[in-house]
Amino acid sequence: MTEGSAHPAIICVAITGSLPTKADNPAVPITVPEQIESTHAAFEAGATIAHCHVRDDDGKPTSDPERFARLKEGIETHCPGMIVQLSTGGRSGAGRARGGMLPLKPDMASLSVGSNNFPTRVYENPPDLVEWLAGEMRTYGVKPEIEAFDLSHIYQARAMADRGEIEGTPYVQFVMGVQNAMPADRRVFDFYVDTVRELFGDAPWCAAGIGRHQAELNRWAAEAGGHLRTGLEDNIRMDRETLAPSNAALVARAAGIVAEAGRSVATPAEARAILGLAR
Repeated sequence: MTEGSAHPAIICVAITGSLPTKADNPAVPITVPEQIESTHAAFEAGATIAHCHVRDDDGKPTSDPERFARLKEGIETHCPGMIVQLSTGGRSGAGRARGGMLPLKPDMASLSVGSNNFPTRVYENPPDLVEWLAGEMRTYGVKPEIEAFDLSHIYQARAMADRGEIEGTPYVQFVMGVQNAMPADRRVFDFYVDTVRELFGDAPWCAAGIGRHQAELNRWAAEAGGHLRTGLEDNIRMDRETLAPSNAALVARAAGIVAEAGRSVATPAEARAILGLAR
C-alpha cells in the first residue's frame, strides 16, 4: 500500500490552455463546442475538475466572460457534478481583465500568487492584482486553486490564508517542469509536499508536470497522497513519438497511474467533499 492509497485521487483535466494549437496537435479543442465535447469525453474517462481557458475567433487566448459563460454552461449540462475551474492566468489578459469571468461564480478559479520566469517572458502577478483577484473570489464564492511555480508562492498562500484573503481550506497545486521555473526533480517535489503539510496540515494538494514530465508527476502525486492534473494544455503527447489523441486519453492514463498506486479515482461527489465544495 502506498502513502496515498487510503483516499481517492482527483483528476483535473486542463483542456486547452493558452499556447497549444491545432498545428501542434489536431486534438487541442479551440472552439467552445470542441471544448465541451472534449471535456465530456475526459469526464467519462474519470476527470472531475475541468481547468478552462477560452480562445477568440482567431484561436488566440482571451478572458472573454461570454465565452467562459458558454463553456461553463456546456460543461454543467453535459458533465453533471464536474467541478468547473476557470483560469485567471496572465497569458489570457492583462490586469483586472484576468478576473472578468469570476462573476460567473464557477466552482473554482486558478490563482497565481507570485511572479516567476517563463521560457520567454516574466509571468507577472503583482501583489495588488493578486489581492484583488482573491477578493473577487471571496465575493463570488469561488474557491481558489493556488498555482505555485516557486517555493515562495506556497508561503504566500499561507500568509494570505492567515490574513483572511483565502477562505476555507486552501488547495495548493505546484507546477513542475516549466522552463526557467521549478524543475521536475523528485527531491524538490518531496520538499514541496513536506512544505504544504507543514503549512497546511492535511489539506488536499495537487501537482502538475509540464510536457514530458506529465506522467511522471502524475505518478509521484498518486503515490504521495496528492491529486493529479493532466490534459493537452500541459502536454500534447503520449510519448516522444505519439501525439495524444484526446484529453480523454491523457485522463485514462492518469486513471491507470492512480490504480497502480492502489487508489481509486474520485467521483464528482468525492472530489467536491475533498475540496469542501457544494454538491
